[in-house]
Amino acid sequence: MPKIIFLYTELAGYFLSCINELLLKSEAEIHIIRWPVNSEAPFHFEFTEKIRVYNRHELDGNKLISLVNEIKPDIIYCSGWVDKGYLKVCRSYRSHVPVIVGFDNQWQGTIKQYLGTLLSFKKIHPYFNYCWVPGKPQFEFALRLGFKSSHILTGFYSANYDWFHSLYTKSREHKLQHYPKRFIYVGRYYDFKGVEEMWKAFIQFDKRLNTDWELWCLGAGSIKPPEHPKIKHFGFVQPSELEPYIRQTGVFILPSRFEPWGVVVHEFAAAGFPLLCSRAVGANSAFLEEGVNGYAFEPNDSLSIEKVLEKITEKNSKELIEMGEISIKKASQITPKKWVESLMSVLKKK
Repeated sequence: MPKIIFLYTELAGYFLSCINELLLKSEAEIHIIRWPVNSEAPFHFEFTEKIRVYNRHELDGNKLISLVNEIKPDIIYCSGWVDKGYLKVCRSYRSHVPVIVGFDNQWQGTIKQYLGTLLSFKKIHPYFNYCWVPGKPQFEFALRLGFKSSHILTGFYSANYDWFHSLYTKSREHKLQHYPKRFIYVGRYYDFKGVEEMWKAFIQFDKRLNTDWELWCLGAGSIKPPEHPKIKHFGFVQPSELEPYIRQTGVFILPSRFEPWGVVVHEFAAAGFPLLCSRAVGANSAFLEEGVNGYAFEPNDSLSIEKVLEKITEKNSKELIEMGEISIKKASQITPKKWVESLMSVLKKK
Protein backbone atom coordinates (compact mmCIF):
# COMPACT_ATOMS: atom_id res chain seq x y z
CA MET A 1 0.00 0.00 0.00
CA PRO A 2 1.88 3.12 -1.19
CA LYS A 3 1.68 6.19 1.00
CA ILE A 4 1.38 9.42 -0.97
CA ILE A 5 1.66 12.95 0.40
CA PHE A 6 0.41 15.95 -1.55
CA LEU A 7 1.94 19.23 -0.40
CA TYR A 8 -0.63 21.54 -1.91
CA THR A 9 -1.36 25.25 -2.10
CA GLU A 10 -4.98 25.98 -3.12
CA LEU A 11 -7.05 22.87 -3.72
CA ALA A 12 -9.44 22.58 -6.66
CA GLY A 13 -12.32 20.23 -7.32
CA TYR A 14 -10.70 18.74 -10.42
CA PHE A 15 -7.72 17.66 -8.32
CA LEU A 16 -10.01 15.84 -5.91
CA SER A 17 -11.70 14.01 -8.79
CA CYS A 18 -8.26 12.61 -9.60
CA ILE A 19 -7.67 11.69 -5.96
CA ASN A 20 -10.99 9.85 -5.86
CA GLU A 21 -9.99 7.94 -8.98
CA LEU A 22 -6.69 7.08 -7.29
CA LEU A 23 -8.61 5.59 -4.37
CA LEU A 24 -10.70 3.52 -6.78
CA LYS A 25 -7.72 2.19 -8.72
CA SER A 26 -5.26 1.54 -5.89
CA GLU A 27 -4.84 0.81 -2.21
CA ALA A 28 -2.91 4.05 -1.75
CA GLU A 29 -2.94 5.89 1.56
CA ILE A 30 -3.56 9.56 0.76
CA HIS A 31 -2.42 12.54 2.83
CA ILE A 32 -3.11 16.11 1.70
CA ILE A 33 -1.60 19.19 3.33
CA ARG A 34 -3.31 22.31 2.01
CA TRP A 35 -3.39 26.08 2.19
CA PRO A 36 -6.69 27.81 3.14
CA VAL A 37 -9.50 28.06 0.58
CA ASN A 38 -9.33 31.27 -1.50
CA SER A 39 -12.19 33.54 -0.39
CA GLU A 40 -12.62 34.79 -3.98
CA ALA A 41 -13.18 31.25 -5.26
CA PRO A 42 -14.88 29.55 -2.29
CA PHE A 43 -15.02 26.01 -3.60
CA HIS A 44 -16.73 23.55 -1.29
CA PHE A 45 -14.81 20.30 -0.86
CA GLU A 46 -15.99 16.98 0.49
CA PHE A 47 -13.38 14.45 1.55
CA THR A 48 -13.96 10.74 2.05
CA GLU A 49 -12.71 9.15 5.26
CA LYS A 50 -9.90 7.56 3.23
CA ILE A 51 -8.30 10.96 2.60
CA ARG A 52 -6.43 12.53 5.48
CA VAL A 53 -6.36 16.31 5.24
CA TYR A 54 -4.17 18.72 7.20
CA ASN A 55 -4.18 22.53 7.28
CA ARG A 56 -0.80 24.02 6.43
CA HIS A 57 -1.28 27.07 8.68
CA GLU A 58 -1.53 24.73 11.70
CA LEU A 59 1.87 23.19 10.98
CA ASP A 60 5.08 25.11 11.58
CA GLY A 61 8.31 23.85 10.06
CA ASN A 62 9.08 21.30 12.78
CA LYS A 63 5.52 19.97 12.98
CA LEU A 64 5.42 19.60 9.22
CA ILE A 65 8.65 17.57 9.10
CA SER A 66 7.53 15.44 12.06
CA LEU A 67 4.22 14.67 10.36
CA VAL A 68 5.89 13.61 7.14
CA ASN A 69 8.45 11.49 9.00
CA GLU A 70 5.63 9.78 10.85
CA ILE A 71 3.77 8.98 7.62
CA LYS A 72 6.89 7.61 5.85
CA PRO A 73 5.73 8.44 2.30
CA ASP A 74 6.52 6.46 -0.84
CA ILE A 75 5.76 9.45 -3.10
CA ILE A 76 5.68 13.19 -2.40
CA TYR A 77 4.01 15.68 -4.71
CA CYS A 78 4.59 19.41 -4.17
CA SER A 79 2.65 22.13 -5.99
CA GLY A 80 5.36 24.57 -6.99
CA TRP A 81 8.28 25.93 -5.01
CA VAL A 82 6.80 28.89 -3.12
CA ASP A 83 6.38 27.26 0.31
CA LYS A 84 9.74 27.06 2.10
CA GLY A 85 8.40 24.49 4.57
CA TYR A 86 7.36 22.24 1.72
CA LEU A 87 10.78 22.65 0.13
CA LYS A 88 12.49 21.56 3.32
CA VAL A 89 10.43 18.36 3.30
CA CYS A 90 11.21 17.73 -0.37
CA ARG A 91 14.93 18.22 0.09
CA SER A 92 15.10 15.73 2.96
CA TYR A 93 13.25 13.04 0.98
CA ARG A 94 14.50 13.56 -2.56
CA SER A 95 17.23 10.93 -2.28
CA HIS A 96 14.89 8.29 -0.90
CA VAL A 97 11.55 8.48 -2.76
CA PRO A 98 10.13 10.09 -5.90
CA VAL A 99 9.55 13.77 -5.13
CA ILE A 100 7.46 15.42 -7.83
CA VAL A 101 7.06 19.14 -8.41
CA GLY A 102 4.08 20.49 -10.29
CA PHE A 103 4.00 23.76 -12.22
CA ASP A 104 2.03 25.30 -15.06
CA ASN A 105 4.43 27.99 -16.29
CA GLN A 106 4.64 28.12 -20.07
CA TRP A 107 8.04 28.50 -21.71
CA GLN A 108 8.07 32.03 -23.17
CA GLY A 109 11.79 32.67 -23.45
CA THR A 110 11.86 35.66 -21.10
CA ILE A 111 15.05 36.84 -19.41
CA LYS A 112 13.63 35.72 -16.06
CA GLN A 113 13.01 32.23 -17.42
CA TYR A 114 16.50 31.97 -18.92
CA LEU A 115 17.94 32.96 -15.55
CA GLY A 116 15.72 30.34 -13.95
CA THR A 117 17.15 27.64 -16.18
CA LEU A 118 20.67 28.69 -15.24
CA LEU A 119 19.85 28.55 -11.53
CA SER A 120 17.76 25.37 -11.66
CA PHE A 121 20.67 23.28 -10.32
CA LYS A 122 20.36 25.32 -7.12
CA LYS A 123 16.67 26.28 -7.00
CA ILE A 124 14.98 23.14 -8.38
CA HIS A 125 17.06 19.98 -8.51
CA PRO A 126 18.12 19.78 -4.84
CA TYR A 127 14.40 19.39 -4.01
CA PHE A 128 12.78 17.38 -6.79
CA ASN A 129 13.61 14.43 -9.03
CA TYR A 130 10.41 14.45 -11.12
CA CYS A 131 8.03 17.09 -12.41
CA TRP A 132 4.39 16.93 -13.46
CA VAL A 133 3.03 19.53 -15.87
CA PRO A 134 -0.29 20.07 -17.69
CA GLY A 135 0.87 19.84 -21.32
CA LYS A 136 3.20 20.76 -24.16
CA PRO A 137 3.80 24.47 -23.28
CA GLN A 138 5.08 23.39 -19.85
CA PHE A 139 6.93 20.28 -21.07
CA GLU A 140 9.41 22.46 -22.95
CA PHE A 141 10.02 24.55 -19.83
CA ALA A 142 10.63 21.38 -17.80
CA LEU A 143 13.23 20.19 -20.31
CA ARG A 144 14.98 23.55 -20.15
CA LEU A 145 15.03 23.33 -16.36
CA GLY A 146 17.09 20.18 -16.75
CA PHE A 147 14.55 17.43 -16.15
CA LYS A 148 15.03 14.31 -18.27
CA SER A 149 12.05 13.62 -20.54
CA SER A 150 11.59 10.27 -18.74
CA HIS A 151 11.14 12.20 -15.49
CA ILE A 152 8.53 14.61 -16.84
CA LEU A 153 4.89 13.59 -16.41
CA THR A 154 2.12 15.37 -18.32
CA GLY A 155 -1.62 15.73 -17.84
CA PHE A 156 -1.52 16.92 -14.24
CA TYR A 157 -4.56 19.17 -14.62
CA SER A 158 -7.47 16.91 -15.44
CA ALA A 159 -11.12 17.83 -15.43
CA ASN A 160 -13.62 15.37 -14.00
CA TYR A 161 -14.08 14.07 -17.53
CA ASP A 162 -16.80 11.50 -16.90
CA TRP A 163 -19.01 13.95 -15.00
CA PHE A 164 -18.75 16.76 -17.54
CA HIS A 165 -19.26 14.34 -20.41
CA SER A 166 -22.40 13.03 -18.68
CA LEU A 167 -23.79 16.56 -18.73
CA TYR A 168 -23.30 16.61 -22.49
CA THR A 169 -25.14 13.30 -22.82
CA LYS A 170 -28.05 14.65 -20.80
CA SER A 171 -28.34 17.86 -22.80
CA ARG A 172 -27.52 16.60 -26.31
CA GLU A 173 -31.09 15.91 -27.42
CA HIS A 174 -32.23 19.28 -26.13
CA LYS A 175 -29.44 21.03 -28.02
CA LEU A 176 -30.19 19.12 -31.19
CA GLN A 177 -33.74 20.43 -31.08
CA HIS A 178 -33.06 23.97 -29.89
CA TYR A 179 -29.39 24.86 -29.83
CA PRO A 180 -28.94 27.51 -27.11
CA LYS A 181 -27.66 30.74 -28.59
CA ARG A 182 -25.70 31.70 -25.53
CA PHE A 183 -22.00 32.14 -24.94
CA ILE A 184 -20.81 31.19 -21.46
CA TYR A 185 -17.83 32.50 -19.49
CA VAL A 186 -16.79 30.83 -16.21
CA GLY A 187 -14.03 32.51 -14.22
CA ARG A 188 -13.10 35.39 -12.00
CA TYR A 189 -13.83 39.01 -12.79
CA TYR A 190 -10.25 40.23 -12.87
CA ASP A 191 -8.19 42.28 -15.29
CA PHE A 192 -5.92 39.37 -16.29
CA LYS A 193 -8.99 37.35 -17.27
CA GLY A 194 -9.77 39.78 -20.09
CA VAL A 195 -13.42 40.09 -19.10
CA GLU A 196 -13.66 43.79 -19.97
CA GLU A 197 -12.54 43.14 -23.55
CA MET A 198 -15.03 40.27 -23.76
CA TRP A 199 -17.92 42.43 -22.57
CA LYS A 200 -16.91 45.26 -24.88
CA ALA A 201 -16.67 42.87 -27.83
CA PHE A 202 -20.07 41.34 -27.12
CA ILE A 203 -21.75 44.72 -26.77
CA GLN A 204 -20.28 45.91 -30.08
CA PHE A 205 -21.14 42.59 -31.74
CA ASP A 206 -24.74 42.84 -30.55
CA LYS A 207 -25.05 46.49 -31.56
CA ARG A 208 -23.74 45.78 -35.03
CA LEU A 209 -25.61 42.55 -35.82
CA ASN A 210 -28.51 42.60 -33.33
CA THR A 211 -28.64 38.79 -33.07
CA ASP A 212 -30.56 36.81 -30.46
CA TRP A 213 -27.32 35.53 -28.87
CA GLU A 214 -26.66 36.20 -25.18
CA LEU A 215 -23.58 36.10 -22.96
CA TRP A 216 -23.87 34.34 -19.60
CA CYS A 217 -21.10 34.97 -17.04
CA LEU A 218 -20.44 32.87 -13.95
CA GLY A 219 -17.95 34.38 -11.55
CA ALA A 220 -17.06 37.21 -9.24
CA GLY A 221 -14.18 39.58 -8.61
CA SER A 222 -13.00 43.16 -8.39
CA ILE A 223 -14.24 44.38 -11.79
CA LYS A 224 -17.76 45.75 -11.88
CA PRO A 225 -19.70 44.07 -14.69
CA PRO A 226 -21.64 46.12 -17.25
CA GLU A 227 -25.40 46.26 -17.35
CA HIS A 228 -26.70 45.02 -20.68
CA PRO A 229 -29.96 43.26 -21.54
CA LYS A 230 -28.16 40.35 -23.22
CA ILE A 231 -25.32 39.92 -20.69
CA LYS A 232 -26.38 37.99 -17.58
CA HIS A 233 -24.30 37.62 -14.42
CA PHE A 234 -24.84 34.72 -12.02
CA GLY A 235 -22.01 35.17 -9.51
CA PHE A 236 -19.77 32.35 -8.29
CA VAL A 237 -21.25 28.91 -8.99
CA GLN A 238 -20.00 25.67 -7.44
CA PRO A 239 -18.91 23.13 -10.08
CA SER A 240 -21.55 20.69 -8.81
CA GLU A 241 -24.22 23.25 -9.69
CA LEU A 242 -23.17 23.82 -13.33
CA GLU A 243 -25.62 21.41 -14.96
CA PRO A 244 -28.47 23.88 -15.70
CA TYR A 245 -26.01 26.42 -17.10
CA ILE A 246 -24.38 23.82 -19.35
CA ARG A 247 -27.80 22.73 -20.59
CA GLN A 248 -28.85 26.28 -21.44
CA THR A 249 -25.66 27.57 -23.10
CA GLY A 250 -23.94 26.64 -26.33
CA VAL A 251 -20.42 28.08 -26.77
CA PHE A 252 -17.66 28.49 -24.21
CA ILE A 253 -15.43 31.59 -24.17
CA LEU A 254 -12.25 32.33 -22.20
CA PRO A 255 -10.69 35.74 -23.00
CA SER A 256 -7.72 35.60 -20.59
CA ARG A 257 -4.71 37.85 -21.06
CA PHE A 258 -2.76 35.37 -18.90
CA GLU A 259 -3.75 31.71 -18.46
CA PRO A 260 -0.95 29.15 -18.05
CA TRP A 261 -3.43 26.32 -18.63
CA GLY A 262 -7.15 26.66 -17.83
CA VAL A 263 -8.86 23.47 -16.64
CA VAL A 264 -12.21 25.12 -17.35
CA VAL A 265 -11.45 24.70 -21.08
CA HIS A 266 -11.07 20.95 -20.53
CA GLU A 267 -14.33 20.87 -18.57
CA PHE A 268 -16.36 22.56 -21.29
CA ALA A 269 -14.66 20.54 -24.02
CA ALA A 270 -15.75 17.37 -22.18
CA ALA A 271 -19.26 18.86 -21.97
CA GLY A 272 -19.35 19.15 -25.76
CA PHE A 273 -18.89 22.88 -26.32
CA PRO A 274 -17.30 24.69 -29.24
CA LEU A 275 -14.44 26.75 -27.78
CA LEU A 276 -13.42 30.39 -28.12
CA CYS A 277 -10.15 31.11 -26.30
CA SER A 278 -7.49 33.77 -26.36
CA ARG A 279 -4.09 32.70 -27.63
CA ALA A 280 -2.75 33.17 -24.08
CA VAL A 281 -4.63 30.07 -22.87
CA GLY A 282 -2.24 27.14 -22.45
CA ALA A 283 -5.00 24.52 -22.70
CA ASN A 284 -5.50 25.45 -26.37
CA SER A 285 -2.58 23.16 -27.15
CA ALA A 286 -4.62 20.12 -26.09
CA PHE A 287 -8.24 21.03 -26.69
CA LEU A 288 -8.64 23.71 -29.38
CA GLU A 289 -8.06 23.11 -33.09
CA GLU A 290 -8.48 26.31 -35.07
CA GLY A 291 -11.56 26.31 -37.27
CA VAL A 292 -12.41 22.72 -36.33
CA ASN A 293 -13.89 22.87 -32.83
CA GLY A 294 -13.43 26.56 -32.15
CA TYR A 295 -11.39 29.68 -32.72
CA ALA A 296 -8.49 31.41 -31.00
CA PHE A 297 -8.27 35.19 -30.77
CA GLU A 298 -5.72 37.76 -29.70
CA PRO A 299 -5.67 38.53 -25.96
CA ASN A 300 -6.54 42.07 -24.88
CA ASP A 301 -8.20 42.74 -28.24
CA SER A 302 -11.97 43.27 -28.33
CA LEU A 303 -12.03 43.47 -32.14
CA SER A 304 -10.40 40.05 -32.39
CA ILE A 305 -13.00 38.66 -29.96
CA GLU A 306 -15.82 40.27 -31.93
CA LYS A 307 -14.66 38.49 -35.10
CA VAL A 308 -14.82 35.03 -33.53
CA LEU A 309 -18.22 35.75 -31.99
CA GLU A 310 -19.47 36.51 -35.48
CA LYS A 311 -17.88 33.36 -36.90
CA ILE A 312 -19.79 31.27 -34.38
CA THR A 313 -23.12 32.90 -35.17
CA GLU A 314 -22.64 31.98 -38.83
CA LYS A 315 -22.74 28.27 -37.88
CA ASN A 316 -25.98 26.32 -37.82
CA SER A 317 -27.01 24.00 -34.98
CA LYS A 318 -25.71 20.86 -36.67
CA GLU A 319 -22.29 22.44 -37.24
CA LEU A 320 -22.09 23.59 -33.62
CA ILE A 321 -23.02 20.12 -32.36
CA GLU A 322 -20.30 18.61 -34.56
CA MET A 323 -17.74 21.09 -33.24
CA GLY A 324 -18.70 20.17 -29.69
CA GLU A 325 -18.30 16.46 -30.39
CA ILE A 326 -14.78 17.10 -31.66
CA SER A 327 -14.12 18.93 -28.38
CA ILE A 328 -15.19 15.78 -26.52
CA LYS A 329 -12.70 13.63 -28.44
CA LYS A 330 -9.92 16.04 -27.58
CA ALA A 331 -11.00 16.21 -23.93
CA SER A 332 -10.73 12.41 -23.64
CA GLN A 333 -6.93 12.68 -24.07
CA ILE A 334 -6.61 13.69 -20.41
CA THR A 335 -8.68 11.97 -17.72
CA PRO A 336 -8.42 11.16 -14.00
CA LYS A 337 -7.74 7.53 -14.98
CA LYS A 338 -4.70 8.57 -17.04
CA TRP A 339 -3.69 10.90 -14.18
CA VAL A 340 -3.55 7.90 -11.83
CA GLU A 341 -1.51 5.89 -14.33
CA SER A 342 1.02 8.72 -14.58
CA LEU A 343 1.38 9.05 -10.83
CA MET A 344 1.77 5.33 -10.19
CA SER A 345 4.33 5.02 -13.00
CA VAL A 346 6.97 6.74 -10.84
CA LEU A 347 6.91 3.83 -8.40
CA LYS A 348 8.05 1.55 -11.23
CA LYS A 349 10.97 3.89 -11.93
CA LYS A 350 12.33 3.90 -8.37
